[in-house]
Amino acid sequence: MIARTLRRRTGEAKAEVLALAGQTRRLLAASAREARRVAAEARTTAWALARSPKAKARRRAATILAAAVRLETLAERSEKVVEQIRKRPAGEPVTDRLVSLFDPDARPIRKGRLGKPTEFGYVEQPAEVTPNTKPGARGFILPPASAPGNPGKNELLPQTAAELKRLGLSPWEVALDGGFQTKASEAALAPLASERIFIAGRASPGSRRTQRRLARYRVGAEGRISHPKRRHGLRRSRLKCGEGERTWSGRAVFAYNLETYGRYARAQRHDSHRRQRLKAKPKNKATSPTRHPAPHRRLPGGSS
Repeated sequence: MIARTLRRRTGEAKAEVLALAGQTRRLLAASAREARRVAAEARTTAWALARSPKAKARRRAATILAAAVRLETLAERSEKVVEQIRKRPAGEPVTDRLVSLFDPDARPIRKGRLGKPTEFGYVEQPAEVTPNTKPGARGFILPPASAPGNPGKNELLPQTAAELKRLGLSPWEVALDGGFQTKASEAALAPLASERIFIAGRASPGSRRTQRRLARYRVGAEGRISHPKRRHGLRRSRLKCGEGERTWSGRAVFAYNLETYGRYARAQRHDSHRRQRLKAKPKNKATSPTRHPAPHRRLPGGSS
């Protein structure tokens, strides 16, 4: 209703929104108080059942107590939202704003998209490690660096470099998209001692052929990284909070890497079988062709 009111072309839209926000604050505060009361009653019931000698009653007490804890957590977050609604019209600063009751670590993300101008969640920075930059190269994806909100790409790059360092990997060439800054990227990747750092759309050392090769490789990496988004659920986490988001991303990356390893294993097995067939195939001996005698010809005007 608030979004529909904001779309009105009258000058009373702001006043109507403030009135709706005040009404929402009162209803939410009443709901939080009611939730606190229900949680207190649930705790009393759980404590009474916990003293029972029956194991079934004690298990039920543990279930009721867990539900009471979840209800109290929800009431606490609702009270924080009530306080945020009160501060907003008064012009007071809102620090550590809560944007989701079910995921308190989520932050707003704005990237200028027309269909989704504002999103909520986390930003990840996946990185792929391949044996070469030839067309069709496919490698393994590192556990993506992540942070709530919309941090800059260079803010997450030190985490990616640290992960490469932990794994003992020092890539000879690094290809980045145009959103990275040159000096900040070179400083973050300095511990890896890479020979060449390529940033799309920016001047990079090397010949035109090398830059064209790395540009094509980076474009192909975008498609390979989008594969776990479509196939393995990396696009959206179904688990809440920052720890759940990292767990979900790790599962998706592990599934993609397992699929990649299977492809490499099948290709290696196919090459091994091919070499064995070629080795077992007998070689043809080089022999001179058999010369047949010339056919008997009848001479004209005479007998043979």
